[in-house]
Amino acid sequence: MDKTETLNRLRKLGLVSVLRGPSEELTLKMVDALVEGGVLGIEVTYSTPNAAEVVRALDGKYGDEILLGMGTVTVPEQAAAAKESGARYIVSPHCEERLGEAMVATGLAVMIGALSPSEVVRARQLGADVVKLFPGSLGGPDYLKALRGPYPDIPFMPTGGVEANNIADWFAAGAIAVGAGSNLCPTAWAKEGRFADITGRAKEFEAAVGKARSPRP
Repeated sequence: MDKTETLNRLRKLGLVSVLRGPSEELTLKMVDALVEGGVLGIEVTYSTPNAAEVVRALDGKYGDEILLGMGTVTVPEQAAAAKESGARYIVSPHCEERLGEAMVATGLAVMIGALSPSEVVRARQLGADVVKLFPGSLGGPDYLKALRGPYPDIPFMPTGGVEANNIADWFAAGAIAVGAGSNLCPTAWAKEGRFADITGRAKEFEAAVGKARSPRP
């Protein structure tokens, strides 16, 4: 899957589950539960124990059935390592020049984190294919809508503060996709073995995305 295909699929799916798993084993089970619920956009963060091995295992099991990426990329060396592990896209929580350059150099689809207008513009200048609006909870959909005024051609994926009951607001504000963390897949549920509940929550989020993007009469 090349970068163009990755970005097209991101837009088509519209939802990425951002996973900060408690362990390698539980993270794999979290992904299984999400996939069963229809969530196919998966971002394994570097804050997950043995994150690279988790991604390798997921790539081997699911291949292009899921859209697999690595997030919380915070130092340049992690970018190349993510590609080697099998990630199709990489995501940083912040905008920094050396990090951005290393991410773009991988040839993967790149999402660079930004919040202020200056950071948004700088992220695009560094080569971000999509700007990760983070933390989205600070300004909410209204803030994204305001940013879309002067920057209508910049693709945004808000992350942080995304819930099933506000997904429609994010898409109405102009998001091409949304990233959801603990609201979609709570770490506590994984520790408690509540994987059926994770599958149920995944179905709720998928339904919310579908409803938000369906044509209105």
